[in-house]
Amino acid sequence: MSFALEGVGLVHPNGQRALEGVTLAARPGERIAFIGPSGAGKTTLLRILGAALRPSAGHVTLLDESPWQADARRLRALRARIGTVHQQPPIAPRLRAVTAVLSGRLGQWSTLHALGSLLRPGDLQGAHAALAQVGIEDRLFERCDRLSGGQFQRVAVARVLYQRPDLLLADEPVSALDPTLADTTLRALAAQSEATGATLCASLHAVDLALRWFPRVVGLQAGRVLFDLPAGEVTPERLSALYAAEGGLPAADETASVMPPATAFVPSGCR
Repeated sequence: MSFALEGVGLVHPNGQRALEGVTLAARPGERIAFIGPSGAGKTTLLRILGAALRPSAGHVTLLDESPWQADARRLRALRARIGTVHQQPPIAPRLRAVTAVLSGRLGQWSTLHALGSLLRPGDLQGAHAALAQVGIEDRLFERCDRLSGGQFQRVAVARVLYQRPDLLLADEPVSALDPTLADTTLRALAAQSEATGATLCASLHAVDLALRWFPRVVGLQAGRVLFDLPAGEVTPERLSALYAAEGGLPAADETASVMPPATAFVPSGCR
């Protein structure tokens, strides 16, 4: 199993309940979209899957490890096997794109190797290839603070592609992108999952993209799992119930119910 959550709950210090009774499991190579209204618990769930947040209740297993029973060394090693695309990427603005991408493997390298790579990027070919997957290889040596918001977000995606993690998490990875670039970026993430066997979990505001690129869709509402279904079984009625508190689907996603369900994605080079 890539991960297993059993009765997981989380209550913030201010008393706000973010998750309650969440039980989910995933096999290597699965692609799962988390959808639901704002405040449903999608980001919190991804942070728990990233071993960045300890739940208040329940049990968590990630990549055959129990993160909160591991010592500091094992926890660091586990986190190095998990890659996350954050809504607000933790990338220093003054870094060049090449350095930002190569930093994806810092947790896998020795201290000497990591420092050397930051001072003088070594794997230019690898960084170029990762950026090419998201269409901005021409920005290899550009400083991140000189990139557009969409380009910066794609650098963050390229960073995780270069990392090649066993568990790949993405929190609204295409929120700053137009529909064409969003498709390109999700295609790259799907290709990475197919090529490496990594489990891919993403929270998405756009329901149509969730149904197009993810064979399995989990609907979250008020911190609970409302449904966990193959994309083809996510009906308009289920979506209406999921987003009832917001008055229905987000405006841009009104066509989501007619999108074809996700199928296994095979990169062109693997056919």
